[in-house]
Amino acid sequence: MHDHQPILVVEDNPDHLELTVLTLEEQGVDAEIVVARDGAQALDYLFGQGAHAGRDTHLQPAFILLDLKLPKLSGLDVLRSVRSNPLTALVPVVMLTSSSEQSDIIACYKSGANGFVRKPVDFGEFTEKLSRVLAYWLGVNESIATG
Repeated sequence: MHDHQPILVVEDNPDHLELTVLTLEEQGVDAEIVVARDGAQALDYLFGQGAHAGRDTHLQPAFILLDLKLPKLSGLDVLRSVRSNPLTALVPVVMLTSSSEQSDIIACYKSGANGFVRKPVDFGEFTEKLSRVLAYWLGVNESIATG
């Protein structure tokens, strides 16, 4: 079901981005990995505007890995925009963040996040946790095909 759906990774930290993409590749993910380095780039991709003008917006990601603390637009703002637009309202969004604030967790779930995953500091723990996230969202979870 996910064969042709990309995965959108929204992350501004270069080290976290590299670890995330490497983990996706090591897990054998053959989907296109689309990277946005801030909230505005993420929305441009999802809604086919700006640098992504003309993109077929009927093909939405299998899921979005979304950092909470981002430049331009926060991950929470991106999440709210995703949930409020019919094109993206059903796309699974997993918050992948360093935050351990209970208020952030509550705000994300209230805004429609499908998951909240705290990034471990340790490289091995990070890849293990992300591998489990991928196994669930790409292997276990049933989602709605787009495209």
